[in-house]
Amino acid sequence: MTSPEPALLELARTFAIATSFTDWQGRDLEISAETIRAVLTAMGVDADDPAAALEERERRTRSRLLPPCVVLREGQTVSVLVRLQQGEQFDLTLTLETGGTQRLLPPEVPESGAGRLGDVEVPLPPDLPLGYHTLSARAGDRTAESTIIVTPRWLGLPERLGDRSVWGFATQLYSVRSQQSWGVGDVADLTDLAVWSGAELGAGYVLVNPLHAAEPVAPLEPSPYLPSSRRFFNPLYLRVEEVPEYAQLDQDTRARVDKLARAVREELAGKDLIDRDTAWTAKRAALWAIHQVRRRAGREVDFRAYKRRQGEALRRFAAWNVIAIEHGNDYRSWPAPLQDVHSPEVARYVEAHEADLDFEMWLQWVLDEQLQRAQAKAVGAGMALGVMHDLAVGVHPGGADAWRNRDVYATGIHVGAPPDPYSQVGQDWNQPPWRPDKLQELAYRPFRELIADVLKHAGGVRIDHIMGLFRLWWVPADRPATEGTYVEYDHEALVGILALEAQRAGAVVVGEDLGVVPPFARDYLRERGILGTSILWFERDGSGAPIPAEQWRELCLASVNTHDLPPTAGYLAGEHVELRGRLGLLTRSVEEEAEADEADRNRWLDELRGRGMLDAGAGIDETIAALHTYLALAPSRLLGVALVDAVGDRRTQNQPGTDDSQYPNWKIPLSGPDQRPMLLEDVFRSERARAVARAVSREWTLSGD
Repeated sequence: MTSPEPALLELARTFAIATSFTDWQGRDLEISAETIRAVLTAMGVDADDPAAALEERERRTRSRLLPPCVVLREGQTVSVLVRLQQGEQFDLTLTLETGGTQRLLPPEVPESGAGRLGDVEVPLPPDLPLGYHTLSARAGDRTAESTIIVTPRWLGLPERLGDRSVWGFATQLYSVRSQQSWGVGDVADLTDLAVWSGAELGAGYVLVNPLHAAEPVAPLEPSPYLPSSRRFFNPLYLRVEEVPEYAQLDQDTRARVDKLARAVREELAGKDLIDRDTAWTAKRAALWAIHQVRRRAGREVDFRAYKRRQGEALRRFAAWNVIAIEHGNDYRSWPAPLQDVHSPEVARYVEAHEADLDFEMWLQWVLDEQLQRAQAKAVGAGMALGVMHDLAVGVHPGGADAWRNRDVYATGIHVGAPPDPYSQVGQDWNQPPWRPDKLQELAYRPFRELIADVLKHAGGVRIDHIMGLFRLWWVPADRPATEGTYVEYDHEALVGILALEAQRAGAVVVGEDLGVVPPFARDYLRERGILGTSILWFERDGSGAPIPAEQWRELCLASVNTHDLPPTAGYLAGEHVELRGRLGLLTRSVEEEAEADEADRNRWLDELRGRGMLDAGAGIDETIAALHTYLALAPSRLLGVALVDAVGDRRTQNQPGTDDSQYPNWKIPLSGPDQRPMLLEDVFRSERARAVARAVSREWTLSGD
């Protein structure tokens, strides 16, 4: 590894690439020249001659008549930079998103020398409404457009929440199976969980794992955080019997579909791990049969309208699925002509498979219907927010989003995380990052559409690793996670757009701001009304002592646990230390780690004992309930209860820093203390769950008590 020369350092800074960083142990580390060059190459920059690359960037910037977009906060006074050639006069017209235009009067164009460019700053009206507006410019024979994005100064919580705090369950939906689901928890199970917890326990929301789209055929990627597409949803979560056309099946077809259901339930009943492949193979066959049913006229109109609203993005997503069925779930292994979404070969392929394309789009439509119903039923049951979705950091490098938006993603780069206390060798998430320059050129349209879709039928969204809106750890694909670097994003634009779409949806936004987060980022998110995340075990002061719950943040979602830790029953037993030691994820001995971990846990348990909330010698169930009683002391507006904690589960859902060959991440079914799989019907009867709900509830009297 070599140190970068000054010209390379300047080039890196121009592209917002970090040349050094402070690690979790407080050490200032220099980024190697090799890593910086790899990252620049992924951005389309020739880093062999840094000086020439800087000149080319300056030339391209100055040749633009208008910037691709301008992002501002409502009421903010902002000027747009117009770059003119000698003697050019120009016109500017602003078209509002809601219609209506106005001409902007520019100041006098300054004198400029022959062949030079002149910069003119034109102020925008200070009273622009929230939304996406278009600024059009004409100068001589040149024309350009810029998107003007006006975002809320503050998001906060929806008015319907008032001044109260609410709690809700957080769960991995695939793990929450019922007697009627096909071996994997589905949207009907989500609906039932929301109605039960809202109507009988007083919950205000239910937070689920990302429901993003996976592959169309087995093998399916188990991680909900490595989807094929974040824009669309996973039809694995469909409840077959609740598709309206199921009721119209003829007798023979109905018998075949019901037989598929019985077979998959019998095969997967009581299995120790979630088997997505078996479940989806059967479910897909059943859905194909239902898709063949002639829809009534009104539903046909509805389907056509859905396709129009989703536009070309839906067709391209469907096209990826159809091609993947024949050529594999990773587009990088397809025949070269099919790897380009714009190629004539792709157009011909799609034309020849129009019926298959229609099926893929239909799956998204009926899933959209079921998600809409889940949110409506949740709110109808008394929930203040309803369903809160989770947004993954990125996508699979060979999936649908990476294919249909290929130019927006950096190639040869994986997103990950530098070493931290819980993954001391760093993490490589095997996801391509968005290129900041491409997002800006597209006026952030891919991000805008993504957020709008995930909030369409939701009362909130959790942004996994929200620091990704500020910076991401880029790791060259051929290097370990320790040899990456940070690349900065325009957080003013991304957070502003997030707030705009959430305000339009009447939703709350929770940012997962755990781990290595610069203090300014938390301050900025609070300033914009984005909630943070507080995990009890991590709320410590500089000396490692617990921060009293009364001093936690108000604008956050606070919980005892998170999906990247074992359930609290396992955590109290120190099982995560033994697991990480067995997997080689520690940088010190298991004994040292276990001793430090036990001391950390005991500090918290002593805090509870000192307040009279926990008796000496209390069992696991009593300790979990006491931790949630303590949680309710926090002023945090949202309180979270992991469903695994409510039922006494012990096994870790996900162990960061491992792959499927090391640990069965995202395959663990919801289970009881005996580690036997537990059905949703059992949850409804669980006294443990009711006890934890009572502990975290502040003002609610549970029905039946």
